[in-house]
Formats: sequence, structure tokens, C-alpha cells
Amino acid sequence: MKKRLFVENAMLLTVTSLLLRVAGMFFRIYIANKVGDEGMGLYQLIFSLYNFGITLATTGVSVASTRMVAEWLARDGGSPRQLAGRVVRYSLLVGGAAGVLLYVSAEPACTMLLQDERAILAVRILAPSLPCMAVGAALRGCFSACRNVRSSSGSQIFEQIVRIALVAYLLPRFLPYGVSIACAVIVVGNTVSEFLSALYMAISWKRYVAKMGSKPAKALEHPLRDYAAMSAPVTATRGIGSLLVTAENMIVPACLASWFGERAAALSAFGQLKGMAMPVLFFPFSFLATISTLLLPEITEAHAKNDTKGLERLVRSTMLVTSLVSVLMGGLFTIFSAELGQALYHSEEIGFYLRVIGPLAPLMYLESMVDGILRGLGEQIATFRYSVCDSCLRIAGTLLLVPRFGMAGFLFVMLYSNLFTSVLNLLRMLRVTGMRYDWSLWAIKPCISLAAGFIAYRFVLLPLVGAAMGLVVRLIAGMLTVGICYLLFLWLTGCISKEKLEAFRPKAKR
Repeated sequence: MKKRLFVENAMLLTVTSLLLRVAGMFFRIYIANKVGDEGMGLYQLIFSLYNFGITLATTGVSVASTRMVAEWLARDGGSPRQLAGRVVRYSLLVGGAAGVLLYVSAEPACTMLLQDERAILAVRILAPSLPCMAVGAALRGCFSACRNVRSSSGSQIFEQIVRIALVAYLLPRFLPYGVSIACAVIVVGNTVSEFLSALYMAISWKRYVAKMGSKPAKALEHPLRDYAAMSAPVTATRGIGSLLVTAENMIVPACLASWFGERAAALSAFGQLKGMAMPVLFFPFSFLATISTLLLPEITEAHAKNDTKGLERLVRSTMLVTSLVSVLMGGLFTIFSAELGQALYHSEEIGFYLRVIGPLAPLMYLESMVDGILRGLGEQIATFRYSVCDSCLRIAGTLLLVPRFGMAGFLFVMLYSNLFTSVLNLLRMLRVTGMRYDWSLWAIKPCISLAAGFIAYRFVLLPLVGAAMGLVVRLIAGMLTVGICYLLFLWLTGCISKEKLEAFRPKAKR
């Protein structure tokens, strides 16, 4: 039964994540084509400030609600209705405080930090969404503790549908009023969708607990103290990291403005990279993110039980899949950068950015996955320390290099930043687990397989039918050619086999 539930949840999470990623990416493409490069730059600035508010409102909420409800169910087995109600009220207070802070600080933050008064209206419109997000995060944590991902997935899909429909209806009507109003209209869709999503979750939870029955359960003695003890450390650590990331996103346009000599050009370049190229690069990570979410409890359990062989099997399988996916995606973004830039945004600049940062995809994906593994091993303090050091280095590099070298300087900052954090996280993971990096399986053979795919595309497909194909057809045919040859050579070199991926088959427990 547990095995079947694991597989069902895995499939649902994968499908939901894929749908949301696809919808989100094309929604972003739609917005970019409507508001332009400068509009996307302003949009990114607004969300850099908003993301800090999200961190304060929601980061510790989901963790606390999941743990408190899980402990309740494990101890008493009764309905968690009463506990969930308290957790939701606590999260509403935290989210409400974050929303008030964001609204009150909108004008000084946009004027002095973002250096763009056009963002004030949009930031204030976003403020009421924070308590809604906090309630939604608390209820998602409750559902997660009950091993129910269906309602959470449904709410996320519903939220995305509402957001896209509302923005698609309003944006064309308000676009003539300027970039500031256009960004405000976009975030109206965000706030309304968050409110309706929280309402959806509340109704779903009420129906779910009604089916569980009303078996009495012993209440926790100090629920508020437990909630604060679980949520405060997570919120504090991630809040510091988020604050540094927000500071970096505010500094970059200002430094670019020194290089370009004007604010509009700086916002355009910032929007092209952060708002258009980077989302495309991270689009395939939805598959790996699902694996990370599902395997984190398994890794934690194996580590807690001192199951060295089981832990090593899980980590090796995770590293293998991460390496295989990231090398392929990095290769595809590099090889087909020009075609992707034209097909998605009709822009040569986006193609250039994809070509430059495409080779960084393996480092970015590896860093995110290893960070998840380390959290499963109880190494949150180490990852937090590395993250803070990385943010400080990025800020220092941005201040020193970007005013002198422009986007070239910022791309160099991205390069050493990703190299720094991925290497530190990887070394920490290897030291904690006692493993060694498998160069042949995780790096050399995937790169050889990618080279074989590129050769098949460049010297077989293009000479035969390249001139007869349109841009989109050439892009699809080329990616399929590289991908199929890549998988074939992975199989021939022994990178992929049933035995190597066996760890991803959940084991039924007695």
C-alpha cells in the first residue's frame, strides 16, 4: 500500500510540476513579448522585493505545519482538525505581518533600493497576497503530513489557470498606459489567484478532515511554542539568504546603468537575462525537483538508521540522474541557443545568453540537488553558510566588475558563483557520506554521449535536410536527434541500466 501511494504521489507531483513549469514558462514568454525587455526588467525588480516578503511569510510555515501534524498523527491517530486550525491562524498572523510590512515599506524600498518609483503600485498590490500564501503553505503542509498531494496539486493548477486567464484578459487593455500599469495588472492576477488558491485549499481541507472522522486526539501542550520553535529557525536562516539575494537583484541594474549610461538599457539587459533566459534554463529542473522532494524523506530515514549501504545507493542514484539530465540539458541549451532565442522571444540577445549560461546548467542543477541531499542529511547549517558566502561574493563581484565590464562582468560573476557553491556542497556531501565522486559515470561518459549526439546532428541531420526545414522543425528535429543519440550512447557505455536506477523503486515496508 505504501509503495503504491509513493508511486501515485510521484506521478502526480511529476505531472503537476511539468504542467506548471510549461504553463509558467509560456506565460512568461507571453508577458515578455507584451511588455518588452524593459518591462521584464521592472517586473524582475518588483519580484525580487516580493520574494523576500514570500520568504518571511511562508518559509517556516510549511515545515512547521508538516511536522506538527505528522507528529500528531503518529502519536494519536486522530483527526488533526483542531491543530490545523491553530496552525492556519498562526500562519495568517505571520503572513499578515509580512503583508503589512511590504505595503508600508513599498514607497521607500522602491524609491531608495529599487531606484524606480514605477514599482510602488505593483508592490502594494502584491502585499495582500502574502497572508493568502501563508495560509496556503500551512494547509499544504497539513496535506503533506497526511500523504495527500492531490489537493495541493489541484490548488496549484487552479491558481495558475486563474492567474493566466486574468492577466491575458486585462493586460492587452491596460498596456497602452505604460510599463508601470502593465506590471501592476500582471500582479493583480497574482494576488487574486493566491486568494482563490488559499480558499480552494481551505475548502479541500475541510472536506478531507470530515472524511477522517472525529476520533478525539490528545492536544499538544504548547502548540504556539512548538510552531515558533519549528518555523523561526528556518525563517531566520532563509530570510537572511533571501535578503542577500534581494540586495543583489537591486544592485545589478544600478551597476548595469553605470555601464550602459542609462536606466532603460540596464533594465532591458537585466530583464533579458533574469526574466527571460534563466527561466528557460531552469524549465527542465521540474523533473529533478520532483525526485528531490520524494527522495528527501528516504535519505533522511536511511541516515537516521545508519543504513550506510541504503544511503549510498540513494545518493548515487540521485547523482547519476542529476548528472545525466543536466549534461543533456546544458548541451541542448548551448547547441540550440540561437534557435531557442528566436523561437521563444524573437531575440538574438536571448540566444547569446543561453549559449553563455547553457554550460552552467550542470553546475546549477547539481547545486540544487546536492543542497536537497544535504538537508536530508541534517546539514542545513553548512548549506546556509555556503549560501551566505556565495551571496556576499556575488554582491562584491557585481559591485567591482559590472560597472567596468557590463553584462560580461555579471556573466563572469554567475560562473564563479555557481562553481563555488556547487563544489562546496559536493565536497560536503562526499565527506558526510564517505563517498567518492564517480568521474566516469557522472561526468566523462555523459559528456562523450552528448558529443556523439552533437556530431549526429551537425554532420548527419543538417547536411541531409537542414536547408529544407523551418526554424521550429529544425529545433525539434535537432533536439530529438541529440537526445536519442545521447540516450543510446549512455546505454552503450553502461551509464544507464535497470540496476543503477533501482534505488528509485520504493520498497514496501512490513
